[in-house]
Amino acid sequence: IVYWLPRMQDNPWNLIAFQGRNYTDSAPLTVTPRPDSILRVFMAYRPLNAPISVPPQELTPFVRKGFTLVEWGGQGPDGAIR
Repeated sequence: IVYWLPRMQDNPWNLIAFQGRNYTDSAPLTVTPRPDSILRVFMAYRPLNAPISVPPQELTPFVRKGFTLVEWGGQGPDGAIR
């Protein structure tokens, strides 16, 4: 929130979407030793001048088991990955 809020708070609206397989399929990850569970969260957003209608995202609950890898990041309208 410390990084993203200042970039979003002055926009009238923001479209935020978690990328799921769009991200994980395009950014493979290899970790040794292999984790027992992996959570990779990648958010993309863009400012909007007016609200739009979008279908709700289906987000799957995550259960940690043993050695867990958690990765998170995001991308704004400039295309830079954070």
